[in-house]
Amino acid sequence: MKGKARVRVHKDSVHKAKQRLRQWTSRKWSTDMTYRIEKINEFLIGWYNYFRLAETPSIFKRMMEWLKRRLRMIRWKEWKLPKAKVKNLIALGVTKAKAFEWGNTRKGYWRIASSPILHRTLNDHYWQRMGLKSLNAR
Repeated sequence: MKGKARVRVHKDSVHKAKQRLRQWTSRKWSTDMTYRIEKINEFLIGWYNYFRLAETPSIFKRMMEWLKRRLRMIRWKEWKLPKAKVKNLIALGVTKAKAFEWGNTRKGYWRIASSPILHRTLNDHYWQRMGLKSLNAR
């Protein structure tokens, strides 16, 4: 598209947005997930409305993937004990063997958040039911 101006989101703006989202997705901040998602939605909708003319949908997609991984990390930490992790994974439709295997893992929160088991169980549909607004759908 030679000769045409394009609107893009500057990397500093993405960095600042992630810094703000890190505050609301901190594992140390013990608050109800619905309140957390409410605060995140307020920010995401405003941020998206400001940058909606940008011709870079990949930035919105990557930010949502990163945000969902942070939320999966929080959910995993909320479950705390291996027994609770196994019980919750089974409730989300994971087989008992896989739930026991992943519920008793000693891998870190961030690493588990991108594991196939959590990626499938705490998927887009799950977060939609929790009330998270998606930048991709807009």
